[in-house]
Amino acid sequence: MIGAGLRSGQVAAAAGVNIQTLRYYERRGLLAEPGRSPGGHRLYNEEAVTALRVIKAAQRLGFTLGEVTELLEAGRHRHGRPVPGLQDRAAAKLAEVDAKIADLTTIRAALAAAVEAGCDDLTVCASNACCPIPFTDLAEENRHAGPCC
Repeated sequence: MIGAGLRSGQVAAAAGVNIQTLRYYERRGLLAEPGRSPGGHRLYNEEAVTALRVIKAAQRLGFTLGEVTELLEAGRHRHGRPVPGLQDRAAAKLAEVDAKIADLTTIRAALAAAVEAGCDDLTVCASNACCPIPFTDLAEENRHAGPCC
């Protein structure tokens, strides 16, 4: 630690975020309000850096800031005991990711079929019954026997 604490810029740099992000997380209650130096500067402890890294990692895993807030709150109140729901939240997020992967796989297959078929005009393709792009329901797989545009 530097002096009695780390200043905003130091914490932001150490955690890989900008100062506006740091302040935003404070306003949202994700970070505790820091102490102040005699000159009025915010002074953070090392735990603030760790908290910021945890928040950013959770976001990269697909958790929203609201979900991160809930996870952090649950962790703050567990007092060494496992918190019910953390596993459930991770499992739900995993199911959400799996669903997104399935959707992206469907989208990829449709785009690959459109490229392979040489589709070059969406209007013409959309009016063709055997167009490989499922305009009416992109989530519906294997809609067509094969490309014919």
